[in-house]
Amino acid sequence: MGPDTTISDSVSSIVQILTLAFIFVLVITIAMLATRWVVKYQRGMAVAYSNAASKLTNIEVVETYRLTLDKYIQIVRIGEKYLAIGVGKNDVSVLTEINPDELHFVKEEAGTMPDFAGFLTKFKNTFGDKDKNEPSNHD
Repeated sequence: MGPDTTISDSVSSIVQILTLAFIFVLVITIAMLATRWVVKYQRGMAVAYSNAASKLTNIEVVETYRLTLDKYIQIVRIGEKYLAIGVGKNDVSVLTEINPDELHFVKEEAGTMPDFAGFLTKFKNTFGDKDKNEPSNHD
């Protein structure tokens, strides 16, 4: 039992490490592909649902207010009637019918989205390269 067993043990260890690394990369790749497939499937379902829902004009969720982690109060329009409903984890209850004159509708303008480019420029100017603002010590 000389140097040959030590070399074969080292080679065996390296092969085992490479095999484990390959299996790890394979599992991560499969998980990534499966996740992408699920996202595409769910997006397809959401598009199919939204296309079907866009044809329906009799039911609309007007507003939602969260009470707890899994309980909400929603104002829904069904036909010409407005209802306040309580939505829980496993149930939905009609609370009351609301007169449309009692509701306050806020019209959102199309330009209400924040200007990300402006925010990024402001952030860069505020916290940008500190090295440019400080004098050099190489004089």
